[in-house]
Amino acid sequence: MPILDTVINRLDRKTRGVALTFGGMGALMVGGKATAIGLVAKGLRDIEAEWRAAHPDFVGGKRARWQAAIEFYDATHQHPTNRKLHIVGIPIIVGGTTGLLVWPRYTPPWFLSAGAFGVGWALNFVGHGLYEKNAPAFADDPLSFIAGPIWDLMHLKQALRGGADPMAAAA
Repeated sequence: MPILDTVINRLDRKTRGVALTFGGMGALMVGGKATAIGLVAKGLRDIEAEWRAAHPDFVGGKRARWQAAIEFYDATHQHPTNRKLHIVGIPIIVGGTTGLLVWPRYTPPWFLSAGAFGVGWALNFVGHGLYEKNAPAFADDPLSFIAGPIWDLMHLKQALRGGADPMAAAA
């Protein structure tokens, strides 16, 4: 699609990365598994390149990069209602994504997975739009796609156990 390529290539790298990532999620919702994976991968590469350009003093390795992602994710998820919506929404997204990739397109389990994927994202967007008043973390840090589920799992375990904040121990 030459017109789409022209439009996408005129965007700055970060905007293009976010657009490609959203496009990949859309492709997944209509059954394009390989297309979805390719678009998300390209989008996340662009967002990571922009993250690195915005953090020129960052010199750490994988562990330091991971810690920066967790700290950023935590900083962008402070409102208690947003946190609760994410603790519910993220596992639904992960389950929906898994189903969309595993089940044959347009079968009953695939449609159930698509519904779960959409509901999970809706919960997260409500949390960011109404409560947190910021964009989803992956728009600024692509590791949030991994940090988010791990962060939420740790907070869910904390809530179920009534223990100390696991993120304080990770710092």
